[in-house]
Amino acid sequence: MLEEAGEVLESVLKASCLPLSVLLFVPAVLLLLGPPPAAEAAHEGKGCSALAALLLSLLAGTRSAVLNTEARTVEADVLSRRCVMMRLVDFSYEQYQKALRQSAGAVVIILPRSISSVPQDVVRQFMEIEPEMLAMETIVPVYFAVEDEELLSIYEQTRAASASQGSASAAEVLTTEATADSVMGSDTALLPLQGRLTGLGGEDLPTVVIVAHYDSFGVAPWLSHGADSNGSGISVLLELARLFSRLYTYRRTHAGYNLLFFASGGGKFNYQGTKRWLEDNLDHTDSSLLQDNVAFVLCLDTLGRGNSLHLHVSKPPKEGTLQHAFLRELEMVVASQFPEVKFSMVHKKINLAEDMLAWEHERFAIRRLPAFTISHLESHRDSLRNSIMDRRARIDTKALTRNTQIIAEALTRVIYNLTEKGAPADMQIFTDQMQIQQEQLESVMDWLSSQPRAAQLIDKDSTFLNTLEYYMGRYLKDVKQHHVKADKRDPEFVFYDQLKQVMNAYRVKPAIFDLLLAVCIAAYLGVAYVAVQHFGLLYKMIQRLSLKTKQQ
Repeated sequence: MLEEAGEVLESVLKASCLPLSVLLFVPAVLLLLGPPPAAEAAHEGKGCSALAALLLSLLAGTRSAVLNTEARTVEADVLSRRCVMMRLVDFSYEQYQKALRQSAGAVVIILPRSISSVPQDVVRQFMEIEPEMLAMETIVPVYFAVEDEELLSIYEQTRAASASQGSASAAEVLTTEATADSVMGSDTALLPLQGRLTGLGGEDLPTVVIVAHYDSFGVAPWLSHGADSNGSGISVLLELARLFSRLYTYRRTHAGYNLLFFASGGGKFNYQGTKRWLEDNLDHTDSSLLQDNVAFVLCLDTLGRGNSLHLHVSKPPKEGTLQHAFLRELEMVVASQFPEVKFSMVHKKINLAEDMLAWEHERFAIRRLPAFTISHLESHRDSLRNSIMDRRARIDTKALTRNTQIIAEALTRVIYNLTEKGAPADMQIFTDQMQIQQEQLESVMDWLSSQPRAAQLIDKDSTFLNTLEYYMGRYLKDVKQHHVKADKRDPEFVFYDQLKQVMNAYRVKPAIFDLLLAVCIAAYLGVAYVAVQHFGLLYKMIQRLSLKTKQQ
């Protein structure tokens, strides 16, 4: 049978029978060339370049986030094992919960290029949701991407595919893939910086400590710029260092107090940098700077906007103490020079049962050091303190300059005892050549808010830390870093690296397309097989058709 079919086939080829040649050789050509490409990679390598990623289980951590899934928008009915894409302007906590409930493979939240262009109600809504996202432990990887034209095009195509899902047509959909293997960062450490100005009389003078933490925090570390919290605090600290360095340059303007400026790290991780710094300075006999010699500690936090100032204390200061004098001077300066500002003292006891301390001064108060925090926020629970929406556009430079002057005036009146010497309440000290430099505050804020300052991203060789150390060294003496690392036996904090990854998006045919193509190929081969098996009948049929054609 096979020999007969071979002879017939040879005769057909010699006769150049075109239809039969095509019938037999097209499948062979397809097999040699391989299957047709299943994907048109129109957006390969361009979909989400430089994607900032965070695994939202911040307290427990997730060690890997590898995904290769079909993309959908939240409007789709089925989200299971899909990469769910959401735009910030359309984002809501209910939609986020829907994706988690349906066991989504991943969530991608698309942020606009400029946060200032987002409506304020959308920004406030997301800032309210962020703490819930941080507190919720989840194994679903969550990515944040800054939008561009190609990413928006991908989103629109995905939304169209989500709307048409389940239809019989082989509509194009998007598949995303990303790899974000997170490992413990062994070289990451909290790195506080300190510098000082020595008062008239030597080392035995009481010390006023001025503190601000430099790190930022948010649901995505790589997008956490922390302009107000706590870029504004560092800006005020540096401006105070500049002003008092000029006063301490001349002997006749020296005060009877040492000034210690401390830029702490790990402020967003329960002030771990401050805790370890206190342990090093209070629990060792060779560190006498804080030994029974602290007048008070002034912590600076979120001072970049608003028309209110609040002095947060763990214990109301007693009359006759220097901290009470500072409170009185603050009230006097605000009432006489800045009546538009609302000032108040907020008393909150330290709750050691809570996992996180409310304000940085509580770290000092636990060690029985008189301390308080000044901020324009009335509550430590304000979502602004831990939000990726805390950007430069939200800073009011005039308010920042005014708050700097209020603090500088009150602090100067205290350490120089000006009120007791008869200085009027409305007398401004920092004027003319000694005035607050708004341009310098603006430039420092621009520098701080131009880069993410999450603790996970800062190490001893970081440009940010070296620049901050250089800046402090221009005005202060004995500027140095303190390296603080987690105890490997009982770590209080663990950081993970690989926070920034690349996501690729490919435009592909759905899986049903491959199934239909396989069915068509099988049917085609089946027809070819039947034709070969019954070639004699087919050949006679072709001969009859040829004769009829010739007769006509």
